[in-house]
Amino acid sequence: MGIVVTAFVQVLIAGAGLLIASTPGTPLLCAAILLLCLAQLGPGLIMVPAVIWEFSSGSTFSGCILLVFALVSMTIDNVVKPVLIKKGADLPLPLIFLGVLGGMIGLGIMGIFLGPVILAVTYTLLKEWVEDRPEREVDADSGVAYPTGAKVA
Repeated sequence: MGIVVTAFVQVLIAGAGLLIASTPGTPLLCAAILLLCLAQLGPGLIMVPAVIWEFSSGSTFSGCILLVFALVSMTIDNVVKPVLIKKGADLPLPLIFLGVLGGMIGLGIMGIFLGPVILAVTYTLLKEWVEDRPEREVDADSGVAYPTGAKVA
């Protein structure tokens, strides 16, 4: 959820900048930005050349506007994604990032969604297993440990 919503936020910001700067091919560029953002590459691969093109075509004002929107769209990822992902799961943030990156590397686009889920289930099961271990009593005669109340006299 956090990755998809963050990608759409980045596309909205970058698309607004492209529209305001009246860059030709804005819908196609926005579609490419969406794909790059879903693949965790960010809008920079599209926005940086667009900013360079605006400045080189002689429209400095449009280039400055597009530069501001490009910087915002490239950095908003670092704020929105962790907040949205953290709301959905009670997991440590580094674990969520490892799930997203490992899932993407291992399973491609579907791994972006499956990686954090698999890691969250594994983390939760392991955490419950470690925390819910029964207390043990040690038999004074033999030195053997038994779960509390399990020793038969």
